[in-house]
Amino acid sequence: MYAIIEDGSRQYRAEAGALLTLDFRATELGKRLELNKVLLLGSGADAVIGQPLVAGARVLAEVVSFPKVKTMTQKFRRRKNYRRLKGHTQPYVRVKVTHILKAGEPTPTEAPKA
Repeated sequence: MYAIIEDGSRQYRAEAGALLTLDFRATELGKRLELNKVLLLGSGADAVIGQPLVAGARVLAEVVSFPKVKTMTQKFRRRKNYRRLKGHTQPYVRVKVTHILKAGEPTPTEAPKA
């Protein structure tokens, strides 16, 4: 089973066990996120398409890490003694999809960690 979800004006294909890199949000490592904007649910030949969202469907994911991407911007004019270097670090949240739930399905309880 898979789902197409929307987060931060971008769409992602989520399957159980898949890793997704989402926009940063204030949360903690190991916390569970619930993504409610499900656009499509599919399993094999069956697909439920939302108009615009699938009512009651949701994707549960666990926060795995907080990666960052460093980008550098450089401006340079030859023979003019003009050089500018600017950097930016964009934070993200990497999550692992644990469950894809249809409308009316209960939230699975977490097993105690040993």
